Amino acid sequence: MRERAVMSMWAQYAASLCAIGMLALAGIAQAAPNPIYTCVDANGRKHTSDRLIPECALRDQRVLNPDGSVRRVVPPALTAEERAAQETREREAAAEQAAHQDAVRRDRSLAIRFPNEAAHNKARNAALDDVRKSVQLSEKRLAELAAERKPLQDEAEFYKGRTLPAKLKQSMDANDASTEAQRSLIQNQESEIVRINGLFDAELTRLRRLWSGAPPGSLGAPVIAAAAAASAPAPRKAASK
Repeated sequence: MRERAVMSMWAQYAASLCAIGMLALAGIAQAAPNPIYTCVDANGRKHTSDRLIPECALRDQRVLNPDGSVRRVVPPALTAEERAAQETREREAAAEQAAHQDAVRRDRSLAIRFPNEAAHNKARNAALDDVRKSVQLSEKRLAELAAERKPLQDEAEFYKGRTLPAKLKQSMDANDASTEAQRSLIQNQESEIVRINGLFDAELTRLRRLWSGAPPGSLGAPVIAAAAAASAPAPRKAASK
């Protein structure tokens, strides 16, 4: 009997808690009445509803409190063209943000790599060193080809007005081709020197502003090619013939 009385008491307690919970939910529901939507459609008709009004899908809809004050304004739904334009703006903004973050990261990396102008000049000279050596080798090869050309030219004088022997003509043509290749190579190497110096000059201008306190990422698109130029292989030397 005692056990039954205890079980009955717990059942009544549980029922009471359930009733209290239902009353609380009902109170919350009463405390938060459905919103009131109102708008004026394209024809000037006023609409009022407890949900979004289809007739005003392309117009502002006001959400009212029970006392008639405006709680918020629901903007009109976007057309397909407006949605496309908005998505384009969002993509452009995201791309600009990503570019800015990339510029900040690169500027910080640049300032760490080159804490002063001496360090930057050292990197410039390292980038130019291989190209300058290639120019020197090409100039040396041109001098050798000129020396090789002289006896061939002297021999050709004996055949002036006549057809040159095939072997002599072949040797002279090979010398001419090698000479032209070396001259072209020197021209390319000199252009490479100008390119590398231009990149390092632009990078140095940026670094000077960063060293002076300009915030990373505030200087526009960073110069990133100078570092690549420092590690790029020098133009290949033309094969000797």
